Amino acid sequence: MPTFRPRVQFPSPAPIIQQNYMTDLHEKNCIPCRGGISPFDISEIHKYLKKVDGWDVKKKENEIYFLEKNFTFKNFSESQKFVNEVGDIAELQGHHPDIIFGWGYAKVQIFTHKIKGLVESDFILAAKINKI
Repeated sequence: MPTFRPRVQFPSPAPIIQQNYMTDLHEKNCIPCRGGISPFDISEIHKYLKKVDGWDVKKKENEIYFLEKNFTFKNFSESQKFVNEVGDIAELQGHHPDIIFGWGYAKVQIFTHKIKGLVESDFILAAKINKI
């Protein structure tokens, strides 16, 4: 007499979703840097730079790469409001950019001071600033 064997049903494999891990940088959170890691090299910087519109990579005289973007406004009040919003985001993220502003403009520079260079958190902050 044949033995009864229950039919085992395996779940079908999940569909493979092609996801770009950097597409939604603005949805990520900055991770505080305690040092001890290397900053991105120039090729990694360029991969991330594609995800933050309008930002430039610049290099200080001491070979430190940083992000920079200039913003323009109609008047002093608008530039001040923008700077305050950037400040609020920076406080929430625990990651603080250098900001220069005045009548109708603001310049934001971002890099990780602790490691003297750029890491993912710098690009996350840039993406969040772009959302303002």
